[in-house]
Amino acid sequence: MAASDRRDLPFPIRNAQGERLDVAYQPAAGAAGDAPPRAVVVIGHGVTSHWDRPWQTELAEALAGAGLASVLVSFAGNGRSEGRFEDVTPTKEAADLGSVLDALQAWGVERLAYAGHSMGGAVGVLRAASDDRLAALVSLAGMFHVRDFMQRTFGHLVPGEGLMLDKPGCIWNRTLQADAERIGSLHAQAAAVRIPWLLVHGEADELVPFVDAIDARAAAGGRPDLVALPGVDHRFTDAIADMCAAVVPWLSARLPTVVG
Repeated sequence: MAASDRRDLPFPIRNAQGERLDVAYQPAAGAAGDAPPRAVVVIGHGVTSHWDRPWQTELAEALAGAGLASVLVSFAGNGRSEGRFEDVTPTKEAADLGSVLDALQAWGVERLAYAGHSMGGAVGVLRAASDDRLAALVSLAGMFHVRDFMQRTFGHLVPGEGLMLDKPGCIWNRTLQADAERIGSLHAQAAAVRIPWLLVHGEADELVPFVDAIDARAAAGGRPDLVALPGVDHRFTDAIADMCAAVVPWLSARLPTVVG
């Protein structure tokens, strides 16, 4: 299944603020017509990112080949979604994810899962801790110690001026800083996640250290499955296939597929 198979959903998705979210729908291979699939995996990005990144698109294509549909989403204020980057926080993105689930459920999707990268991984934990519509959760290089990450990575920047990861338009701001301070680490939220949960993390991750995965699993009472990728960095450079090999069979075993 190629990128050309991605399409728009037959309806717009807006968050609670009325901001339209830019999403792309990747149907499962073998899916017929425009009827909603039985299951959808929502795929969310990390801080300063958007849905059109290699790890996301290749994961969506791998899922499609295994008979699973997915929706790639850019949270408000990112990519081509409406909203301001200055308002982006993990808490707001978790609410955006809720709006995506609302729309897919209203379309008729029966089973919903989420796979999130980096800060998008933290978003997934925040959502899964209180939303029983999610049937499975995947954290990819997922952020667990949110406050520590923000302080370590961006604490040297001047709020309102400094570029985050040197990306144009992504200005370090007090709104994100305050939300990260409030969240701290996700101990309580991880303990509340009762659905199947997979953690996939590179042992050489230079931005979100591998210990975040270890601590997330411990906070969840050892329930999540953990796949460690030796020598792999934060963006799964040269290891996207390995990441997909860990994620796709795991989700296929937990969601209804079109094939197989």
